[in-house]
Amino acid sequence: MTTSKITESAIEDLAIELLEQQGYQYLYGPDIAPDGETPRRASFEDVLLFDRLSSAVSRINPSVPEEARADAIRQIERLSSPELIASNETFHRMLTEGISVTYQKDGSRRGDLVWLIDFDQPANNDFVVLNQFTVIDSSPNGGQANKRPDVILFVNGLPLVVI
Repeated sequence: MTTSKITESAIEDLAIELLEQQGYQYLYGPDIAPDGETPRRASFEDVLLFDRLSSAVSRINPSVPEEARADAIRQIERLSSPELIASNETFHRMLTEGISVTYQKDGSRRGDLVWLIDFDQPANNDFVVLNQFTVIDSSPNGGQANKRPDVILFVNGLPLVVI
């Protein structure tokens, strides 16, 4: 009796295939890298897919002025804390409760929420499965750490699941 060896690559391919069947669009990480065939990231430090995020935020929040939507995206970009757990909690709150923004309308200051995911109409979201997505994390001491998860699931340009 012979047994065939299941490879990591075969598992990765199967996961991608199953996710595509569920409606995820497949992208190959090196293709969208800054030095790839169709770059979608300005640098290897970028973990957000900004074009998809911006498009989704506009689509989900059409009544919020463009400047306020851009402010919400900047709040995500600035999200950093020395404590990983604190950053994750803040991001989770933004994801589930919306991002508070203020803007001027008819001469008065207004507050609103910008939503990152359309929980009421899931089909209104953008689902991407990406593999071999290289991230270079620069440390304050001058070192760099290269990371390349096998598979990442993005919803509206946000990396939500790392496999």
